[in-house]
Amino acid sequence: MRPGIRRYAFAFAIALLYLYAFPYFPDIQSANELPRVYLTRAMVEERSFAIDSGIERWGWTVDVSESGDKSYSNKAPGSSFVAVPAYLALRGVKAVTGGGEPTLAEMMWSFRVASGALPTLAFLVLFSRFMSRYAPHPDTRRLVVAGYALGSMAMAYSVLFMAHQLAAVCIATAYILAVRVCDDGESDRLLLAAGFAAGMAPLVDYQAAFAGVPVAAYLLYKLLAKKPRRWRGLALAVLGAIPPIAALLWYHARAFGSPFRTGYHATDTFAHYHQEGFLGMTWPTAEAFVGSMVAPDNGLIVFTPLLLFAVPGWVALAKQRRYWALGVTLGVVSFYIYFISSLTFWHGGWSFGPRYITVMLPFAFVAVAAGASVAERRTWTRALLVAATAVSVIVYAVSCAIFPYFRDGLPNPLYELTFALLRDGHVPYNLGWLFGLRGTASLIPYLVVLGALLVRLAIPSRQRLGSGLAGLGLGALVIAAYSAFPGGGDEGAEIYEDRVIPVVPACLRDADCDAGCEPDQVGVCDDAACRCDDGRAQ
Repeated sequence: MRPGIRRYAFAFAIALLYLYAFPYFPDIQSANELPRVYLTRAMVEERSFAIDSGIERWGWTVDVSESGDKSYSNKAPGSSFVAVPAYLALRGVKAVTGGGEPTLAEMMWSFRVASGALPTLAFLVLFSRFMSRYAPHPDTRRLVVAGYALGSMAMAYSVLFMAHQLAAVCIATAYILAVRVCDDGESDRLLLAAGFAAGMAPLVDYQAAFAGVPVAAYLLYKLLAKKPRRWRGLALAVLGAIPPIAALLWYHARAFGSPFRTGYHATDTFAHYHQEGFLGMTWPTAEAFVGSMVAPDNGLIVFTPLLLFAVPGWVALAKQRRYWALGVTLGVVSFYIYFISSLTFWHGGWSFGPRYITVMLPFAFVAVAAGASVAERRTWTRALLVAATAVSVIVYAVSCAIFPYFRDGLPNPLYELTFALLRDGHVPYNLGWLFGLRGTASLIPYLVVLGALLVRLAIPSRQRLGSGLAGLGLGALVIAAYSAFPGGGDEGAEIYEDRVIPVVPACLRDADCDAGCEPDQVGVCDDAACRCDDGRAQ
């Protein structure tokens, strides 16, 4: 019973951490989320792709394309398509309870869960089983899976209504199913689902199509290089990919006048970035590479040092002669590093890590799992593995619950934003709010579960006590050392005081606002900000 209990407790803890917090800031007017929300609502309520009614009701946002006399989201539409059932369910609940129309906050929460948290949690089951071929020991495998789920951009873009993680789930699912058919001998019928997942990836996020090239090469070789050639399997994969690709082309034709004209072609916002070079790519630059990989404000390795174990992992895959696993994972990762290093708009605005390469992370973590299996053999290398996992998880899991939009102008956002907001008690919505908790106190259950999970992962048995304690201690030292990164000084303090704190929600219901009002006044929670009934702001 004990291994089963441990497995389910591990899964429950990750699910709780994904669903506990709701980092929603109405005043930010998120350019990446609002167009997707507007599109989802328009498809159901108006049978249209135009988002003018959403703009009129909740406000204009940056990422909008104009076509004819109407406005459209300039994003790939897949995440909005996925969110449609969630909107229908939300509308049904509101109708039964007599709650009126869904609010923007209710839609945002529903769509984030439907297109981010739930697909990722489901994928983690598939991913964990797949990792067993590279990290056979369950304790090591759980460490790696937790590092991916809680210590990478996978978490950041699962708790937001953005397409990066959903696209990663789609293309990685396609690869895993293809391997199960081609290497494990499972039924060719799985390739129908693999093709559908691969077709969904660009429907959700355009640049995910690049990850499909190595996956397609692997599948073609495995199916056709040796006799008997498996044309049926290939046909099933192609058949599965047709519906999502057709949906994408249909959307383009209806919204922008041509199946091959995207929202980025029709937008004036950031057009000078998108239209430069090939899809915004030019030649790699040192600024983009350093800024995306090792800069303290956005660097992939700084935020997820666990990824460093991919290097010994690729060496291990080569020694084990797992050439296709080596080729596919290294090919995907290499391309996306090149992609982000050559992208004119590489920083991506307010982002938590180099978000445009989120799709490569499941492939990178295949190599991380292989590297972790090598590291587990010695006490000191396992301590390094635990430390890297702890740092990655602390950075992402804590920040995602507080403010998962690392904004420009803060060179050390972990300390100048995440830890500063936690210290000052500026914590956004979470489950604790429903029980009357506010500020840092509302996050205590979340932090307790996170801390207990980290300790359990680091020290799963007495034999791992030494390496686990050493790793946790080293991880704490690394997090403390991050405070030495240069900060923004007076400018950073001004951004924090004037542009960050004011957008953190202050209330959930009207009763939260009564304390600051005169005896003859009634507090009103208006768009997460308190005011009194005479209009005087608190």
